[in-house]
Amino acid sequence: MACRRGCCFGAMNDDNARFLMLAVLIMLYLLCGAAVFSALEQPKERQAKERWAQRFENFTQKHNLTRTDLETFLRFYEEANVAGIRVDTLRPRWDFTGAFYFVGTVVSTIGFGMTTPATVSGKVFLIFYGLIGCASTILFFNLFLERIITVLAFVLKSCHGLQHQRQGVVPHDGSREMSLPGPRDRDRDILAGWKPSVYYVMLILCVAAVVISCCASAMYSAVEGWGYLDSLYFCFVAFSTIGFGDMVSSQRVAYDGNQTAYRLGNFLFILMGVCCIYSLFNVISIVIKQQTLNWLLRKLGILCCRCCSAGIGKRLRPRRNAVMPSSTGHGHPRARRTVSIETDAVNESETDGGRRMSGEMISMRDLLATNKVNLALMQKQLSEAATNGIPRPSVSNQNRLNVFSGGVGALGIMNNRLAETSVNR
Repeated sequence: MACRRGCCFGAMNDDNARFLMLAVLIMLYLLCGAAVFSALEQPKERQAKERWAQRFENFTQKHNLTRTDLETFLRFYEEANVAGIRVDTLRPRWDFTGAFYFVGTVVSTIGFGMTTPATVSGKVFLIFYGLIGCASTILFFNLFLERIITVLAFVLKSCHGLQHQRQGVVPHDGSREMSLPGPRDRDRDILAGWKPSVYYVMLILCVAAVVISCCASAMYSAVEGWGYLDSLYFCFVAFSTIGFGDMVSSQRVAYDGNQTAYRLGNFLFILMGVCCIYSLFNVISIVIKQQTLNWLLRKLGILCCRCCSAGIGKRLRPRRNAVMPSSTGHGHPRARRTVSIETDAVNESETDGGRRMSGEMISMRDLLATNKVNLALMQKQLSEAATNGIPRPSVSNQNRLNVFSGGVGALGIMNNRLAETSVNR
């Protein structure tokens, strides 16, 4: 953190600061989303209400019905609709295949809502069944994420190794000549600390999700009769386990062509899509944590320190790089000293001795306090080099190499898997 003086975000650790910042961003995201959807969907809702009121009035006048009788009949139909009875003929919802489709939406947390238990015993059984089933399915998704990260890390590391070998055999003049074969251990040492970029993993998962969604949408638009954009909308809602239930696949009694093949393809597409989108969401959450949140916290931390130093420091010492009027040999005020970017960066990175003016000298006590950690690390590396012959990298360098550092659950699985692939390579 940039601020370590007990003000604003500096008074809390990094995890609490990220949590608070993420909560604020999610709240702002929800407010913006509500404003956008309200502006887009509210006119359509008003038109539907006006159209329904007009049709309701015309129907009561045409058939000489009272408003109360018609409303009572419509309530009966709503109850039948909840039980699965509709005007269009649908397949039975609680035969074995319909119940299997229902439990699949339960354990995958999709929950379309087109089928719900109506009995008390069914609702009680659903509580215990969903508790164990959802936990097991989440474990399956985490294990799938572990396998897919292992495969991606192996493939990307192999591509990186081939690229390194090509750079080693191709000279600067562009002609291909065989270079002397180097030791294999040296290549292993070069690739030992390499890890795939999180952006490459995110790109591959995004491409896989798009390919699966496009193929599934082509199948749904051909079999279900939906538009292609509506099919893409259904794929995202189903694969992301949002599950609105306004569009549900495989609900007709009979389909043209091979009905068994279509239902099997529907099951496989939903399974692959959910696994792929789940992995993609976890990788995107890593990017949000490592890039967006840390960048915002650094900006807010620097801003906080500048505000505090401007309010308190201006009463204690002159402002850094300010114009200091003083008499010179000709009686003119002293010109302000021009400070380079490197000087500002060094002054802003000081945390032990506070911020100093660009022309202020450092004392021996501050010098020893600043370099205490570096001296300890150098001493530890020298002792390990004398014992083993190879110094171990410092903790700070390991943290810089590990882009996937930190996290629990799926994030921890990705971190451990990437660490294992880097060591075993």
